[in-house]
Amino acid sequence: VSVLLSEKISGAEGTKLEEDFLEMERKIEVTSKSVLDLLSKTTEYLQPNPASRAKLNMLNTMSKIRGQVKTTGYPQTEGLLGDCMLRYGQELGEDSLFGCALVDVGEAMRQMADVKDSLDINVKQNFIDPLQNLQDKDLKEITHHLKKLEGRRLDFDYKKKRQGKIPDEEIRQAVEKFDESKELAERSMFNFLENDVEQVNQLSALIKAALEYHQQSCEILQELSGKLQKRISSASSRPKRDFKPKSIRSSIEALDSNQHNGLSYSSSLKSTGTPSVCVSVCVSQFVSIVALSPTVLLLLL
Repeated sequence: VSVLLSEKISGAEGTKLEEDFLEMERKIEVTSKSVLDLLSKTTEYLQPNPASRAKLNMLNTMSKIRGQVKTTGYPQTEGLLGDCMLRYGQELGEDSLFGCALVDVGEAMRQMADVKDSLDINVKQNFIDPLQNLQDKDLKEITHHLKKLEGRRLDFDYKKKRQGKIPDEEIRQAVEKFDESKELAERSMFNFLENDVEQVNQLSALIKAALEYHQQSCEILQELSGKLQKRISSASSRPKRDFKPKSIRSSIEALDSNQHNGLSYSSSLKSTGTPSVCVSVCVSQFVSIVALSPTVLLLLL
């Protein structure tokens, strides 16, 4: 610790390692930072809404605690938009051209949401998980070797400065341990950097997954575009209907004509299955009906 403080405070120089070693150490440090950042940014790329991500993580954590195998999926924006379009399209009905088009687009958006779910799973399995494994194992092991090397370097520098005050055997052992740690750290960094084609394979898997997603989305959208064009062509070729306004007076006259006898009958079934007769009486004729004899009223009923 005293050697480290001396180096930090007074700027005292410790034992220097070769440039090749330092360059490998720099690349390992950059790689470790890049992996951490890639893990975070890739998750944001797949699931851009931070609130939804937090809720999803909480729900899945609760599912694991309860021993539930099935996990909750991320609410894809395409699916949310599709549900909205389907709801209003169905409310407008099949006789509405806009309503039918909304249903078409809504179903396509739902398909795209399913494709997006597949992208999430694919990227997690073939890109995120391998990177996480790289961080948790290979890079963690290299970091351990480098920390151990730094500790033994400090020990060696301390004993070297006390040369003549401590036994030479202690200095010799410090040198051996320093060399041993350096070799382990150097070999682990070398092997990792020499095999960085593995990281290229993982990047390739990410791009393949994205390409597959966009190709499937393109197919869905092309089919949807064709459907919408057919609806547009069908609408432009159908005969136009003329607007025929109906005045209030004509509606009243038609009502009076239909009810010139003062009564209209319609039969229905009650919940008990007993038939009943509904008598519709105009307000203007209600007084005259009341004045009728009980016998006539019974006949009417």
